[in-house]
Amino acid sequence: MNYLKRLGIDTYMLLLLATVAAGIILPVHGTGAESLRHVTYWAVSLLFFLYGAKLDPGAVRAGLLNWRLQGLTFGATYVLFPLLGLLLVAVFGGVLGTTVATGVLFLAVLPSTIQSSVAFTSIAGGNVPAAICAASVSNLVGVALTPALVALFLHQGGGGVSLDAISKVGMQILLPFVIGQILRPWLGGFVNQHKTVTMFVDRGSIVLIVYAAFSASTVSGLWAAVPLSTLVTVFAVVWLFLTLAMAAMVAIGKVSGLDKSDRAALFYCGSTKSLASGLPIATALFAPDILGAIVLPLMIYHMSQLLVCALVAKQNEAP
Repeated sequence: MNYLKRLGIDTYMLLLLATVAAGIILPVHGTGAESLRHVTYWAVSLLFFLYGAKLDPGAVRAGLLNWRLQGLTFGATYVLFPLLGLLLVAVFGGVLGTTVATGVLFLAVLPSTIQSSVAFTSIAGGNVPAAICAASVSNLVGVALTPALVALFLHQGGGGVSLDAISKVGMQILLPFVIGQILRPWLGGFVNQHKTVTMFVDRGSIVLIVYAAFSASTVSGLWAAVPLSTLVTVFAVVWLFLTLAMAAMVAIGKVSGLDKSDRAALFYCGSTKSLASGLPIATALFAPDILGAIVLPLMIYHMSQLLVCALVAKQNEAP
């Protein structure tokens, strides 16, 4: 165990890996999957309620007014990522095939995660208010901007996007956060004195997200939808994508002179992509017969980012 800790693998990382294996080997079906979805939903809502209860309103205002961090995060999500996606498809598109290459471009134009990026920012001791603002804005704008970028890059006309993504951000994340802020005068002291409560919810939410995502992909037969050779190639390309994105966030954070807490927020919000937002958007934009291959790069990226971010965040310092 000491050897594993020196490699950066602790009990929490082993739990995440076990969760991945459980999602593949023992996926949840039917009523169980629906129950898991509800449990995950409320766990995330509780997480943001606790964030609201413990955060000083002045810190929240500072997060909204941190235009440099907000601008860098938005630019990373909707400018840098699409450019990297175009570059990778230009180099590897012939090997990936048209449909999977389209999935790589779709991945590139998605908004960042909300719950996991904010949770990792919190675990790393980063600027949580700024992370909440950056991730929420990314998703709210992404409901309109992602389909527009898909149309621009892929010439996909029409499709439209449901308002479900907007309502989910509002009901699951922003509303609990606001309620927590309102109740902060009564609950703030208790939450700040019992930090293990928030840490448990942070990490518990991430475990639920990982299991639900891997389980859903297994049940849908996603892993059997493409040939093994293509699957190996797409894994390699997506991991290269993740490496380039994270390296860029580290470099931009240092070059721009952000402090450690802001660099953590930029890293986790700027380098991640949302499966929760991506799947509904993909359903609206693409035909069912190609949907599995379209979302495969997103599935791989999302799972990989969770594991890498957990490894980095547990060091409790900015990258």
